[in-house]
Amino acid sequence: MGLTRLLALVRKEFLALFRDPKSRMILIAPPVLQLLVFSYAATLEVRNVDVMVFNLDAGHWGSELTSRIEASPQFRLVQRTDNPAELRDAIDRERVIAAVEIGADFSRNIEAGTTADVAIILDGRRSNASQIVSGYISSIAAGLAADTPAGQRLASVRVGTAARNWFNPNLEFTWFMVPGLVASIAMLVGLLVTALAIARERELGTFDQLMVSPLRTHEILIGKVIPPILIGFVHISLFVLASVWIFGVPLRGSVVALYVAAFFYLISLVGFGLFISALAATQQQAILGAFLFLAPAMLLSGFATPIANMPEWLQVLTYINPLRYFLVIVRGVFLKDIPLAEIVVETVPMALIACATLPIAGWLFRRRLE
Repeated sequence: MGLTRLLALVRKEFLALFRDPKSRMILIAPPVLQLLVFSYAATLEVRNVDVMVFNLDAGHWGSELTSRIEASPQFRLVQRTDNPAELRDAIDRERVIAAVEIGADFSRNIEAGTTADVAIILDGRRSNASQIVSGYISSIAAGLAADTPAGQRLASVRVGTAARNWFNPNLEFTWFMVPGLVASIAMLVGLLVTALAIARERELGTFDQLMVSPLRTHEILIGKVIPPILIGFVHISLFVLASVWIFGVPLRGSVVALYVAAFFYLISLVGFGLFISALAATQQQAILGAFLFLAPAMLLSGFATPIANMPEWLQVLTYINPLRYFLVIVRGVFLKDIPLAEIVVETVPMALIACATLPIAGWLFRRRLE
């Protein structure tokens, strides 16, 4: 292999990437904006929601429960009503996500030391958010129950519990989300850059010139692979720095091990990208093909929902997804100083995926030349 020819091709690829407006747009602004926006917007926490309270109780404890709900920082607006029709209309029109109905005998039951029930009406159209809001309200009601005379009498015989959260003591959601974005946005950029590599040559009419050059087929493929990998490392480095210095996510593990794993992760993504690029005739087709791969890869990675929650037949498909393995490594390195043996276990499948996708992409590339 001629090193000079290969370096010339790599230089040409970088020039083509930064001269093309579409490629510049993909490389520079979107990854940084996505990291900043998704880190704050992509959250499973529910805040600033509106609820309604329908209080039929004229006693002290009904008013106390209403006041505690109004004082909760999770709720933006707590509306009061004495009309059941207004409550139904508020849920129907999505003005509130939940309504709390306090019965007429609520305070009397508390004073008598018997069970005092509270009804929570939820908007099932927003199932996940409504269940979280239900948990908030139930927690407030449980706190009130502990402060009642009956609750204080029972407190002396209760077993005390103290919860400790390892690796994320304050349950900061950005600590969970940002490391995942490091892996997912790097996949987005690396796959798109690689997918555009050959398709851009065909669309611009320079593909035939490339084929009659002194470069051999495998040299062309290697020259197409190196720039996306280097760009991927740059993005991962920027994201790691932003995670630590902007979002305050701790970096407890080995940075060297993270970069070694990132190399195999990027190599495996490049294999998929070359496969898409070899099939695409235009840059538009390459972009559509990349997003056709990205959407299932994100959903089947465990980024937002645990893989264990998926049907067993669907879990099988996750084994060919590089993001599944790199997510474990990134979150482990950031939050819990994952042992080197575990990093190796998660890196080996990515290496095997690369060993499978790169030869297939090379074979398809040669077939398109015939």
